[in-house]
Amino acid sequence: MITFVLNHSMETFKIKGEYIQLNQLIKAMGWCENGAQANTLIDEGLVMVNGIVEHRKRNKLIIGSLIEFNKHQVTIE
Repeated sequence: MITFVLNHSMETFKIKGEYIQLNQLIKAMGWCENGAQANTLIDEGLVMVNGIVEHRKRNKLIIGSLIEFNKHQVTIE
């Protein structure tokens, strides 16, 4: 029997205001080098928000949102 274990890194990100925009979060998490790359990742459908592929670059993420990209996960606090 073979067992596969996915190694997802779960992190949290604390926001100061009511929300953070998706492309800003991707940059802040260090998942890309700049805003243009963040926008490209979103355009290509590589980012999920709460289990759904998200194409809105400026989607307002609020407390409790779960963002996934390339085996990384972050929850907004």
